[in-house]
Amino acid sequence: MFPAIDIILISLGFLLLMAGLAGAFIPILPGPPLSFLGFLLIHFSSRMAFPSQVLLTLGAITLVITLADYLLPVWGTRWGKGTKHGLLGATLGLLTGILFFAPLGVIVGPFLGAWLAEKVNGKQHKEAFRSAMGSFMGLMLGIVLKFVLSIVFIWYSLKEFILSFA
Repeated sequence: MFPAIDIILISLGFLLLMAGLAGAFIPILPGPPLSFLGFLLIHFSSRMAFPSQVLLTLGAITLVITLADYLLPVWGTRWGKGTKHGLLGATLGLLTGILFFAPLGVIVGPFLGAWLAEKVNGKQHKEAFRSAMGSFMGLMLGIVLKFVLSIVFIWYSLKEFILSFA
């Protein structure tokens, strides 16, 4: 049915798609690039070629979302009139939340980390809260964008996989 190389390409492709989905929530994993790499591996199989327009469009979206993921927390912190300490605190809070308090830590960790970092650096409660909200909103928007893109990759790949049997 499928040649051995296709089985390997498709299997590795779907593993990378799942790693990309996990990367939407785990900051250490580059979610969108992993998903795109998985998508490309699936594309290179003999039975599941995606149109060039789809590859180029999703590649461009992957690049934009990957760059935006780094900038959104900064923009959110700036919107919240926060400092670099708030951004660092949000990032450390996210990592701590993932490692020790998952899955709720993904939501609470960035907020508490930014708030605590701002408080330690002399901000009043209201200022620290606003900075924490901005950083938190930026991080959450990045997570949502990465998650949606990963789902698009998975959906498109599954659809083509099912159609390859028709």
